[in-house]
Amino acid sequence: MTQDTSETEIAASERGRLLFARLWVFVLGVPSMKFLPPEGPMEIAFAGRSNVGKSSLINTLVGQRGLARTSNTPGRTQELNYFVAESEAEVPDLAIVDMPGYGYAKAPKKQVEAWTRLVFAYLRGRSTLRRVFVLIDSRHGLKTNDGEIFDLLDKAAVSYQIVLTKTDKIKPPALVALEAKTLEQIKKRPAAYPEIISTSSENNVGIADLRTAIAVLMS
Repeated sequence: MTQDTSETEIAASERGRLLFARLWVFVLGVPSMKFLPPEGPMEIAFAGRSNVGKSSLINTLVGQRGLARTSNTPGRTQELNYFVAESEAEVPDLAIVDMPGYGYAKAPKKQVEAWTRLVFAYLRGRSTLRRVFVLIDSRHGLKTNDGEIFDLLDKAAVSYQIVLTKTDKIKPPALVALEAKTLEQIKKRPAAYPEIISTSSENNVGIADLRTAIAVLMS
């Protein structure tokens, strides 16, 4: 690593810290496309199977315990939930979108179909969406439902990056093996970003890396 590279990484890390050091607020829940707010700041979205830990990760990312509602009941997030930060000079505006969880088999069929239509329409039609972070439970790895979402994102040419969650629940050697296996599984997918971020909302592992990755997106 050169000195210039090191300085660049340090600067990106600081931008990421500042980006999420502000007060974040819930704006609205979007049950259908007609309720989407006007396109404005850059958006990043978080997707994942039901109960993968999206709300917990978002709360840890912004350092606010109660921002995104957490629940032990799979399928609770049924809308596109929008969050924004208070504007500050020299810190770029950003919107976070918490997407409905997928893969919850016990949800009513009509409800699942409605969520699916909403998510697909959002992915296809939102020009301000910069990247989708797809959360994968490190205890289980990629599932069939995840592959279906990857297919959609590839088809829509929407950049996405895998974030492993709950890494405190598995042993370090197992995590290393999972990271390698997951990279192998996505290497031929055109819209997949070829780096994985491993996180834990319990002990903050990987949170700074995620903030930095988002800051780099905005540069």
